[in-house]
Amino acid sequence: MEEKLCAAGSFTKMAKSLNKMEMKVNEAISKSRIGKYFKLESRKSSFTKEFRAGTATFLTMAYIITVNASVLSDSGGTCSVSDCTFPANQTHATPDCVLNNEGYEKCVAKMRSDLIVATALASMIGSFAMGLLANLPLGLAPGMGPNAYLAYNLVGFHGSGKMSYQTVMAIFLVEGCAFLAIAVFGLRGRIARFIPQPVRLACAAGIGLFIAFVGLQAHQGVGLVGPDSSTLITLTACTSTNPVTGECTGGKMQSATFWLGSVGFIIMCYGLMKEIKGSMIYGILFVTLISWIRNTAVTVFPNTPSGNSSYEYFKKVVDFHKIESTAGALDFTHFNSGEVWIALITLLYIDVLASTGTLYTMAEIGGFVNEDGEFEGEYTAYMVDAGSTIVASTLGVSPVATFVESSAGIREGGRTGITAIVVGFYFLLSLFFTPLIASVPPWAIGPSLVIVGVLMMKVVKDIDWNNIKHAVPAFVTMVLMPLTYSIANGIIGGIGVYIALSVYDNIVSWVKWLMRMKKMVVKEQNQVSATADQSIEVV
Repeated sequence: MEEKLCAAGSFTKMAKSLNKMEMKVNEAISKSRIGKYFKLESRKSSFTKEFRAGTATFLTMAYIITVNASVLSDSGGTCSVSDCTFPANQTHATPDCVLNNEGYEKCVAKMRSDLIVATALASMIGSFAMGLLANLPLGLAPGMGPNAYLAYNLVGFHGSGKMSYQTVMAIFLVEGCAFLAIAVFGLRGRIARFIPQPVRLACAAGIGLFIAFVGLQAHQGVGLVGPDSSTLITLTACTSTNPVTGECTGGKMQSATFWLGSVGFIIMCYGLMKEIKGSMIYGILFVTLISWIRNTAVTVFPNTPSGNSSYEYFKKVVDFHKIESTAGALDFTHFNSGEVWIALITLLYIDVLASTGTLYTMAEIGGFVNEDGEFEGEYTAYMVDAGSTIVASTLGVSPVATFVESSAGIREGGRTGITAIVVGFYFLLSLFFTPLIASVPPWAIGPSLVIVGVLMMKVVKDIDWNNIKHAVPAFVTMVLMPLTYSIANGIIGGIGVYIALSVYDNIVSWVKWLMRMKKMVVKEQNQVSATADQSIEVV
């Protein structure tokens, strides 16, 4: 009993000693030039509090490293038919070789490693810049809307779209420059207000549904849904599928990887329910660690040539991968096409709306917004956001945005740019573990995409569903995005319906205005006539 009391007393003394040490460190840093630059005392924060906040933010957004790379690699990226291998009796590869070809798969796997490094690098640069220049506790990384727009609309699944990966990167670059100009000249708010409010609110929810739909499919998710020749889409999770059409050929709802991914999804949900920081990471880690075990039904390293090659790369564990295929992959030769400009305008609106909404939301949570609806660092934050997008496009990844997961760090007490710098430091460390990050399977990433979709649905509560003029455009926007596999179609459809429903009200208001103007003119004419008559009588 005495030994237990001694141990407890020793632990208490150690805790007090550590607390005193922490207080001394925080006091020294707060009074230093660094502390004064980041305004630790005026914002009632401390270095250790900022460090914990940065760790919490990174844990909640680190999933983007693998998720973004996986989504973008679904487009095939810089890989093409020329990378396919073909038998000696053929003179060239056929276009359908991208569906199942060893040479093409090796190219995509290599490019995916490039994208992992590029995603981590862009996130690191963006977070560092936000912390150093804007002094805000916000983590930045490539967003989850534009990457899906690239992979499944513009470039299309393994190049099935109308644009090349290089052309889309050029679009991202021009869009980033345009956004930077808008931020510099203060035009951001005016452009954001141009889109009707119900469509603006529905955009986030529609993109969330779209991302969740991707996470439920086989190529980038758990494989719960798949194609069907009769109903277009159906329940799958099959043990075997047609390699060409993707249709289920046997073992419906018997896929081992689907059930493993489902367990990961439940882990994420419970973590979020209990407000555990990094819940999505824990779910991804659980599924990934089990999938790394070879000779099982859920292994990500099957006994095939590509599986063996992936396993050999995985065993390196630590390796700094040099970006080879995506950096500088820009092509401006197709900018005379109308489709390019439609994509550019769509991306610009998405970027402006997303960054505006996210920044203001985070500022509200952190208590930075003043009575005039402004907050310190706002002007610089928008320029950092735009500048990071320009950097990301040159690295070969989608536009960078402020992550809503930054709220995790703000809730932990993050109030200065030190939080963002800590996030950037963690992204820097991740650059050296590419073999591990590249080996995360789709059925580990899919559940996180569904969760992201769930979180993005929160905005629907702000839509006035009792007002048909608001409800219908919002519904059209949300439904068209996943069902047409196009974010642009959803936005255009929503705005079009809103304009159509506003025609009657606009015509009525115009008629009323014309009638008021007519009355005013008649009244003026009567007054002039009366004055003239009085003048005549006097004469």
